[in-house]
Amino acid sequence: MTEDWWQSAVVYQIYPRSFKDSNGDGLGDLPGITIKLDYLAELGITAIWLCPVFRSPMADNGYDISDYRGISPGFGSLNDMETLIAEADKRGIKIFLDLVLNHTSDQHPWFKSAVSDPKSPYRDYYIFRKGADGKPPTNWRSIFGGPVWESVPSGSAGAMDGGGEYYLHIFAKEQPDLNWENPKLRQELYDMIHWWMDKGVAGFRIDAISYIKKDPAYPNLPVDGPDGLADLVPCCLVFPGIEKFLAELRDKVFKPRNAFTVAEAYGVRPEQLRDYAGEGGLFSAIFDFTYTDLENGIWYKTWLPSAAELRDLIFRSQKGLLGKGRGAPYFENHDQNRSPNRYLHPEQWTREGKTMLGILFFFLQGIPFIYQGQELGMTNYPWKSLDEFNDVSTFDQYQRALAAGFSKDDAFRFIQHRSRDNARTPMLWDNSPNAGFSSGKPWLPVHPDYVSINAEAERQDANSVFAFYRSMIALRKKHPDLFFAGDFIPHCEDNPSLIVYERSYQKEGRHERALVICNFSDEKQRLDISNIGGKGAKGIDRGALVLLGNRRNAGASIGRESSGNILLEPLEGLVLGL
Repeated sequence: MTEDWWQSAVVYQIYPRSFKDSNGDGLGDLPGITIKLDYLAELGITAIWLCPVFRSPMADNGYDISDYRGISPGFGSLNDMETLIAEADKRGIKIFLDLVLNHTSDQHPWFKSAVSDPKSPYRDYYIFRKGADGKPPTNWRSIFGGPVWESVPSGSAGAMDGGGEYYLHIFAKEQPDLNWENPKLRQELYDMIHWWMDKGVAGFRIDAISYIKKDPAYPNLPVDGPDGLADLVPCCLVFPGIEKFLAELRDKVFKPRNAFTVAEAYGVRPEQLRDYAGEGGLFSAIFDFTYTDLENGIWYKTWLPSAAELRDLIFRSQKGLLGKGRGAPYFENHDQNRSPNRYLHPEQWTREGKTMLGILFFFLQGIPFIYQGQELGMTNYPWKSLDEFNDVSTFDQYQRALAAGFSKDDAFRFIQHRSRDNARTPMLWDNSPNAGFSSGKPWLPVHPDYVSINAEAERQDANSVFAFYRSMIALRKKHPDLFFAGDFIPHCEDNPSLIVYERSYQKEGRHERALVICNFSDEKQRLDISNIGGKGAKGIDRGALVLLGNRRNAGASIGRESSGNILLEPLEGLVLGL
């Protein structure tokens, strides 16, 4: 592998529980993923981000790890993982693991020892504090709601001085936070990462990494909600000093192994991007949630952005990255609802609308991430009752909406739209029972659209969303420098219906340019590209070439005959070579 092997990657994210079940127990597994590697190779992706398959009691669907070196039995065995890595490598596909370093499961042997014995050598692997006057050490609110502290039962071996002991959990109470101040704990984690890379893992998506440093003073904060608690962000999110931990992680593990790393790093400010994801930065790339996490963690604030609002969010993100850091553009993942529901009106959930969204995000600066089913155009599941959901955060958000004064009907409508389970319903493989996902009862309901929206049907349709994603991937591979590292130049920021940007790359006499155009309107729109890049810009005089379009064929010329005017059809997306 060369130093920058990952810069031309196209990553496909798999939520293993929902991808493919090989044994009929209703849960996706590692052998199921291996079975479908040829499908992924046909799509054209070069890397797989695998959501957690480590041993876990599944309080948070695998993000509560009880054994970092074991595979959860529902997913298969360590041998199955080794087989997947080897078979993927035969097809030129790298495997990235989801690495959870902020916390473990409360069933991890480290924590079970720590909570049962105050003198355990693992006690300092976690964060314990004593409360006062029967109250927790601080009034911070956890990400999943409720206090960030959980008491150690009074009278248990783990409760010192007769009780009043608490442990910290930024997320669910079943996910106690690790104490990164302890060098022995850090070394345990580093050894584990080396162990996985020895098995052929090429890199990691690093979960919730911006929370690993806490304010050592543990102060109370101003109450900001009806629950009497306070947002923990000022004391736990990208807290000063975290850079020392992250630099050590990079220098001792990632850099020597030439690993690809992408950080889920909420809270990183624009001025910090160069340090986090620039040349020689703490990570290879960084996710930016500016244009995806629209509700800012509160689902009852759901809104459908206009084209202009979405454009402003994306442009702000891309401008912030310019010359500072590498991005990892995406529109869907396991924590988001489906992108057609989030960015389009229901009448726009068509092949044209879905492929236009694909064009919009796929050619942004950085390394693109596709989420399973996105390449088929999957939409949210039509939930009918609260009992159908599985996600712990969904139930919390339902209660938060009620506490904020909304009716049960309103609260249910919010989670229908925003639940993380929308992205976790089973993959749609064919039109057989359970969409070919499992011969047993699936763990989540199968979307009724599977009769017409499924991988088998779309692979045979040259006009499908799947076929279009194949074309996008092929185009990106053809111009890796342009789309990974090329300049991002915004255009037409005064048009409320269009999102238009240019990508430009120049090096050693070679100049590549592409113009991306997306019409979010249900009506035709006229666009004059004659002055894009300045009057008489190279390429315009002789006509721009259609590299990819969802309403016109690649290879067509635009410009000379029309004096640079393009008449865009509703929901049309175009990539033009200039």
